[in-house]
Amino acid sequence: MMNDPSIVSITGRKKHSSATTDSLPSVLASVRDKAIDLLRIHIKELFSNADDALFEMAERATSNSEQSDLFETMRDLRLKSAVIKRHFLQHISANFAQLNQPPVEAPASAKKKPLEALSLVKDEALEESVAIDNMVAKVNRRDEQALHLLTTRCNHLLTLKITAKDHPLSARTLSESFIKSCDSIEFSINVKLIVLKLFEKHVLSELKTLYQTTNQLLIAAGVLPDLKSAAPVTQKTRPATYNTAKPSLAQPSKDLDFTLNELRAMLANFHGPAVARQDTPADAVPLSSTDLMRLLSHLQQQTSRPTEQPADLRNQLDQLLIRLSQHSQSTRVVNQVDDDVINLVAMLFEFILDDHNLPDALKALIARLQIPLIKVAIQDKAFFNRPDHPARLLLNKIATAALGLDNQAQEQQDSLYQCIESTIQRALTEFTDDPHIFAELLADFVAFTNREQRRSALLEQRIRDAEQGRARTEQARLRVAQELNARLLGQTLPDIIVHLLQEAWSTVMLLNYLKYGDDAKQWHNCLATMDDLIWSAQTHSEPQAQLTQNQLVPSLLQQLHEGFSNAALDPFVTSALLERLKVLHAEINRQYEQHNVKPASLVKAASAATIEPATTTAGACSAIQQPSSAQISMLQVNASMLMPESSDAPTASDTELADHEPALATVDSLHTGHWIEFIQDDEHKLRCKLAAISKTTGRYIFVNRSGMKVLEKTRLELAARFKDKTAILLDDALLFDRALESVIGNLRRIKNN
Repeated sequence: MMNDPSIVSITGRKKHSSATTDSLPSVLASVRDKAIDLLRIHIKELFSNADDALFEMAERATSNSEQSDLFETMRDLRLKSAVIKRHFLQHISANFAQLNQPPVEAPASAKKKPLEALSLVKDEALEESVAIDNMVAKVNRRDEQALHLLTTRCNHLLTLKITAKDHPLSARTLSESFIKSCDSIEFSINVKLIVLKLFEKHVLSELKTLYQTTNQLLIAAGVLPDLKSAAPVTQKTRPATYNTAKPSLAQPSKDLDFTLNELRAMLANFHGPAVARQDTPADAVPLSSTDLMRLLSHLQQQTSRPTEQPADLRNQLDQLLIRLSQHSQSTRVVNQVDDDVINLVAMLFEFILDDHNLPDALKALIARLQIPLIKVAIQDKAFFNRPDHPARLLLNKIATAALGLDNQAQEQQDSLYQCIESTIQRALTEFTDDPHIFAELLADFVAFTNREQRRSALLEQRIRDAEQGRARTEQARLRVAQELNARLLGQTLPDIIVHLLQEAWSTVMLLNYLKYGDDAKQWHNCLATMDDLIWSAQTHSEPQAQLTQNQLVPSLLQQLHEGFSNAALDPFVTSALLERLKVLHAEINRQYEQHNVKPASLVKAASAATIEPATTTAGACSAIQQPSSAQISMLQVNASMLMPESSDAPTASDTELADHEPALATVDSLHTGHWIEFIQDDEHKLRCKLAAISKTTGRYIFVNRSGMKVLEKTRLELAARFKDKTAILLDDALLFDRALESVIGNLRRIKNN
């Protein structure tokens, strides 16, 4: 079992072998076996309930393909549940076996390196990581003491000590082991979150009983039986990062990889409007960070009032320090490190509140986060160099989601605006000194935005499908027009032929092109019928051609009738057209009969291999004319009678742009997902997302945040808007990181000057 290649080291220690298995004390082996027995029961219960959960999701599916995928996942989970259970329990056994094993240093290639560009993990990876963090946080709050008792007793038996976080039965280790065991199934993020929820419900919720049982087993074996409480074992190497389940979370780019001390050194030369340098009296007593946190919390509570407008933070803090100094009869000031932190966050918010990409109504909301972020930065001095901090991720997520909000009065009734307002309000009222609240807020906000994105994505897909259908229809219409115009231009034909082709047969051709394409037999049959119809409407001097024409008419009428029926054209209209066509052909036959050129005699002459004197036949044939205008109206088809072969007439803006115009390059660089603000006037602006670009029609389709189509522009129309600056491309890069990059750039320039 221990040679199973699927077992992956989780704690970074060497994988055990048969030689090292014996190094695990027998009491811990009993703990392992008891834990595996209990977990086997719980994981079995998880899979017993998975079918019901997935079936409920399938019933709520918005499309047949989504429902089919869920049923396929249900089937895979059922088939592979035994393998997943086995691998999960093997992971647990392997993690116990790795106890007392020296850690293996990661290879140089695996060590973290700064990325060239600042980035974050994909939303799905982030959502999974946040879900695991929340699950683990709940277990830790509920069962922390029991796990530390278990860890302390285990450490009493081990040579190499472990922390509670690294214990084989910790919530995080078990969660990671379960995720690794499920890797054989390609879960969508929705299904993965459901499975994780089931894991939390049926496994993690039972850990309290598991810890009690294993603690009792160790007590019965005489391992620290009098131990009543245990202090958490601290990690001595480095501070634990957020989202530890995902070590691939973004690292600072090289340009932003600055420690707080480096930022403070650059800040010493800067005296911008956001920075207030304090003149510290000689007898001043610096506040401790704890006391400063209390003052900031007081200001935060004032800011949390919905009717309270954000005031000047530095002025408010100075007023509190004056009152505190009067009370303590000594000058109280903020210590220099914390003062620099406040100034750095103030500079970040100065950039954020000047950012054009944020709607004005949202800036007032985000301004309320300044104090909570100052408190976070004071607590965690690595905050500026930690892009995976939940507080930073939350701010970035809010800014990205808000790109689609318009600066309109009804904005405050928008569900997204209300969610952002509620999230910020919770941060103000619930955050005192525990930064884990930001992980919870982030998880809730990501869940909300993902629900909205799924709804809007469905509408966007429908719009793309409709645009593709419209583009294909336009392509088919142009092709039909080209084929008809090529055959009609310059011809003099009976008006019934021109009307029948343009008003009726063109529809038959269009439907066949759309249904079968231009390589299909049906399309070529349409073209052949059109050619036969035109040929049948003309008079011919050759006897054999007259005979062929007479024989062709019945089958031609049948083909036209079938085409009209298949296209579901109005039978009254098509019947009238066919009746007029019969009159035309009757008139042509009458002309032949007037000149004694009868198809029957031609057949007889052909069968007898005898031909009338050339002079007689030629004379009769030359006398045959086009059908008399008295019975049939004739048309000479000129360009004005043709079907249009272009989708749009040129607009005024089309002629104003040269090929080298930079605005055209901007348009050509756009891709779906870009947000653009269209300025209608000083008070009305429309923010919309590029949802589709039609290669056939050259049109750019825009939707609002809900996925509804709001705008459609040609390439040249869009370039004209960029040229006159009534269209502005919004920057969807991460807000906090853009702000930090701007601050660092300003500090560098000041330092170099």
